[in-house]
Amino acid sequence: MKKNSLIYVAGHRGMVGSAIVRSLTRQGFTNLVVRSHKELDLTNQNEVNKFFADSRPEYVFLAAAHVGGILANSSNPAMFMYQNSLIEFNVITAAANFGATKLEFLGSSCIYPRDCPQPIKEEYLLTGPLEKTNEAYALAKIAGLKYCKYLNESNRLNCISVMPTNLYGINDNYDPINSHVVPGLLRRFHEAKVNKLESVKCWGDGSPLREFMFSEDLGDLCVYLMQHYDASDPINAGTGEEISIYDLAVQIAQTVGYNGKIEWDHSKPNGTPRKLLDLTKLKEMGWTDFVPLSRGLQLAYEDFLRKNV
Repeated sequence: MKKNSLIYVAGHRGMVGSAIVRSLTRQGFTNLVVRSHKELDLTNQNEVNKFFADSRPEYVFLAAAHVGGILANSSNPAMFMYQNSLIEFNVITAAANFGATKLEFLGSSCIYPRDCPQPIKEEYLLTGPLEKTNEAYALAKIAGLKYCKYLNESNRLNCISVMPTNLYGINDNYDPINSHVVPGLLRRFHEAKVNKLESVKCWGDGSPLREFMFSEDLGDLCVYLMQHYDASDPINAGTGEEISIYDLAVQIAQTVGYNGKIEWDHSKPNGTPRKLLDLTKLKEMGWTDFVPLSRGLQLAYEDFLRKNV
């Protein structure tokens, strides 16, 4: 990419999209185009085609998605699959049809089988059943990355697919019902501190192991991969470090300053037992610098306070 290349970031108001915009801006890219949902409905094929025909972006970061935690995904799987499939196919097809130079598709580590070997290599895709609690979202993401692969291999569009691990950070969704684990716990422990609650109840038993990546790290990595990665196969994006949900909850409580008791609701689902990505491809490219979880949680909590206090 040149500094004046026309770059479209789809989903620029979300956590990942906004991180990409900030990274591009820091690095001196000056010709960015963004549209809010009110300005451009990515589930509407006619609107998407008109936007691409009029704007003709050279590079496209597809970070737009309909996302949510375990409860949201399991409550309305049909909507998650439908909305995300429409967004992906509309944007990717328009990029191919209207002369984009390259598109980067943001997937998710939930595309991998629930019980596949650890750490998870890219080639483990479609080797076993998915985690039921987010199966619909995962299927939509799998369809998107396969579509990118087919377009790349047929020379219709240079498409790459990035599969991030669990994310948290600046501009996260702190909704008490639809948030992911880190922002959800940040809010829950903060409110418990403010309301002087003696205990906080968390889902499951705390045993699942998860890998977490700070949003700004992913934003920088996405810009790097757009410039240096061209293979049709997906590439994992993570930190290579994992923590149990139990230890995560303890660390978030400490970050927030909550000193009460943490209880666990064993009637609620744990989700996938373990999900650690293999980062061999990424390390071979020389990418190893990540914000430590302790620092990232502090920055995320400060972001929560700015938006909610």
